[in-house]
Amino acid sequence: MSVPFTQRHIGTDASAQSRMLGTVGYDSLDELVNAAIPPSIHVDRFRAPDDSVLPPAATEPEAISELRALASRNTVKRSMIGLGYYDTVTPAVIKRNVLENPSWYTAYTPYQPEISQGRLEALINFQTMVADLTGLTTANASMLDESTAVVEGMLLARRASKVASRRFIVDADTMPQTKALLASRAAAVGIELVEVALVELVETTGLGEHFGVFIQYPGASGRVWNPAPVIAASKAQGALAVVAADLLALTLITSPGELGADVAVGTSQRFGVPMGFGGPHAGYMAVRAGLERQLPGRLVGVSVDAAGHPAYRLSLQVREQHIRRDKATSNICTAQVLLAVMAGMYAVYHGPDGLAAIARQVHERAGQLVAALRVAGVDVDAQTYFDTVRVSVPGRAAAVTAAAADAGVNLYQVDADTIGLSVDETTTVADLTRVLGAFGARDSFGHVDLPTIPSGLPDELARTTEYLTHAVFNTHRSETSMMRYLKRLADYDYALDRGMIPLGSCTMKLNAATEMESITWPEFAGIHPFAPRADVEGYLDLIGQLETWLTDVTGYDSVSLQPNAGSQGELAGLLAIRGYHLSRGDVDRTICLIPSSAHGTNAASAVLAGMKVVVVACDELGNVDLDDLRAKITQHAAAIAALMITYPSTHGVYEHEVSAICAAVHDAGGQVYVDGANLNALLGFARFGDFGGDVSHLNLHKTFCIPHGGGGPGVGPVAAKAHLAPFLPGHPLAQGAEHYLRSSDRAGVDSDDVAGTIVHAGGPVSAAPYGSPSILPISWAYVRMMGADGLKQATGAAVLAANYVAARLRDSFPVLYAGDNGLVAHECILDLRPLTEATGVTVDDVAKRLIDYGFHAPTMSFPVAGTLMVEPTESEDLAEIDRFVDAMIAIKGEADAVAGGTWPADDNPLRNAPHTAQSVIEGEWEHPYDRPTAVYPVHTLVRNKYWPPVRRIDQAYGDRNLVCACPPPEAFE
Repeated sequence: MSVPFTQRHIGTDASAQSRMLGTVGYDSLDELVNAAIPPSIHVDRFRAPDDSVLPPAATEPEAISELRALASRNTVKRSMIGLGYYDTVTPAVIKRNVLENPSWYTAYTPYQPEISQGRLEALINFQTMVADLTGLTTANASMLDESTAVVEGMLLARRASKVASRRFIVDADTMPQTKALLASRAAAVGIELVEVALVELVETTGLGEHFGVFIQYPGASGRVWNPAPVIAASKAQGALAVVAADLLALTLITSPGELGADVAVGTSQRFGVPMGFGGPHAGYMAVRAGLERQLPGRLVGVSVDAAGHPAYRLSLQVREQHIRRDKATSNICTAQVLLAVMAGMYAVYHGPDGLAAIARQVHERAGQLVAALRVAGVDVDAQTYFDTVRVSVPGRAAAVTAAAADAGVNLYQVDADTIGLSVDETTTVADLTRVLGAFGARDSFGHVDLPTIPSGLPDELARTTEYLTHAVFNTHRSETSMMRYLKRLADYDYALDRGMIPLGSCTMKLNAATEMESITWPEFAGIHPFAPRADVEGYLDLIGQLETWLTDVTGYDSVSLQPNAGSQGELAGLLAIRGYHLSRGDVDRTICLIPSSAHGTNAASAVLAGMKVVVVACDELGNVDLDDLRAKITQHAAAIAALMITYPSTHGVYEHEVSAICAAVHDAGGQVYVDGANLNALLGFARFGDFGGDVSHLNLHKTFCIPHGGGGPGVGPVAAKAHLAPFLPGHPLAQGAEHYLRSSDRAGVDSDDVAGTIVHAGGPVSAAPYGSPSILPISWAYVRMMGADGLKQATGAAVLAANYVAARLRDSFPVLYAGDNGLVAHECILDLRPLTEATGVTVDDVAKRLIDYGFHAPTMSFPVAGTLMVEPTESEDLAEIDRFVDAMIAIKGEADAVAGGTWPADDNPLRNAPHTAQSVIEGEWEHPYDRPTAVYPVHTLVRNKYWPPVRRIDQAYGDRNLVCACPPPEAFE
């Protein structure tokens, strides 16, 4: 008989929980959580539209069997749709050692760089690859996808340009999904888009005044042309030029930087990352010198450690949303690190010659197709091309596309008269033969003299500059070498496969192997996001089921899975609120109230949704100050658009007055956005939609077990009540417009209304209709195997673990905030400021010393400077939790020893942490503490020691000396 999955996922069994409850002072999990959560918002159980609960929990084999059945309903055809998505060969060594390796996929964002050197090196490889191929100075550590990267490029141009105009010129030959996303996002911030057929532009003065221009290179039609004159004319009047470039094509054609571009954006998907029905994939952005501080997202740079050795870390973090809030360069919180690692390693494995060879093969295959079609009398509209051409078939596009589909190939029907065809590294002559057959030209290959086919690339754009000259791109050609390189980098890092990562607000819990198993199946991984509906019925069923389950557990009426990050879910929810107000003629509702404790993305998202942020104060207990809230509502009256509130709060407590807070905003005509980042502390006990929420985003990479992947991927679905559902994100290329609707109207959310469907008609927020669907099976499997009772048990176990940690550490470190009955939610904030005042030991010292004890530090100085926010999650067992607690108590003792004069304030185990192996074996030992104290502070580490590869990193040095590409190898010798 199979062991219930809940026993695999939840780390503490009944015996351990009994001991923990005794420490906290409660008799049962339900008693504890019911004492913590305000009684006014409790629910007895989940309620589905037919008054049933979620499906009963499945066993692991049953869940895999059901996923197999869903996958079998997808049809994997040879895709020649293109539009920025291509079949690709993922090298097996990268698939096995990165994508399927928990050392890579369970790691967190590298905010503790000393224990993140492996993925930081992998990311600087990615940055170097992008910068080299685009011909620009600095690239960031990935974006969410190409279309959102284009939007970020537009917003960067708006910030950096001194031109007063609000006009942004968009190339008419732009990907259709990008056009749709630009239109949605530009409207919210008052940018006017002007579409121009730039390739046909004779007189550049006709562009008029504008702050930026966007060019697709090659174009969506496949055309390759020289945009340098347009770029020069645009820049001459103070605008910035943004170019979306195909990285593989850039191995053969002139780079955007050489053409004069200020910003290059795009996707790295075709560098070994499966299409996955649209994602996740790593977008990219690179900028010319002088724009580095305008870059959104994360930027890896080189600094030095305490011994003067080079080391990697995140650079220029003062730009990030969690610090600058409404002044941030973007609202991006996570990027696509795991996918960027894969793409970067694809370049490492193939090297510059290998990439160029793949590009030449792709281009030659496209040339063969063009020549054969022309011999057959087909009108190919391709003066120039790299891998994509348009074919004119007046009145026959649908018939030809259907014939190709019958032959196992999907083409792109542009309109009734035109078909688009794209080839990639997997395209074979047999594939081309099937395509020719769909055009009725079965024998034309026999009439093509292949060696004489002319190049489709203009001679003037032939690439002459070198790229990927660094040693890392010219070393690992054998699989043995590549495998060892990936293993070495993984060993540098600390991930969940080593031990607990108690990061508050980040929820680093188990990503079960069964949940992960299906993501590499061809039926999920090999599907184009714009494939015909008949090919993706299994995907659509899985998505529909997950939408239904998420409405059930949140109390909302409809869900969109399109946002491919929590930050984008926030934005989608706020854009839905904006759309709702505009539909009612409330054009002046532009104020977004945000508590001072809120996540940094909240304020940035509000600004990107066209709203003005007004901060609401918090009281000494960390709760929203109701008096200040009412005062702000009175002050702004009819201008109130929304309140954003995190529940449980960012301070880790259940606010008692949450229903009153929501009611006050509703009475003023505003909408309530409940940030769902902390849903894992509520699931099964209360629902956002029941206590006043109108819309929320959820973090599937937190509550629903999608792994963080070192800083992405993520999925941030947005859930809303029925009145906001029509304004949730839609997509012009979606296989279906209708989504599940739980109730017919807002007033009927607690009735037995028959469920139906609704069209999400808001603008898109992601390039693909369903965001990052290839990782949705992870969350589907988690919910399916946990069931309603299991999800509730997980919440209870998480809340118990946090309160147990708080109870055991309260005497050593004050717990900063607590709610009803002195309890915390799923995390607790330890106040280190009294320790610092008494001993001089800082929160940095404690965080770095935890590395010596074999731990990743908790969240440092968020949401309160000088504190540590601890979240043990439900997946850790009692032994690991106790190991962490004991380490913290021991560190408190070490700090007391500093205060007592045992060790000097400037030379002690905390100030010098972390200690590397090199630091304790080389040279004379001149510290007042011994070597074992440095590296084996507890005896259990002797045979189970994680050795950090570098000592404490000098953060300021890296910002003063900005180096964001691969340094020369000798720097590390």
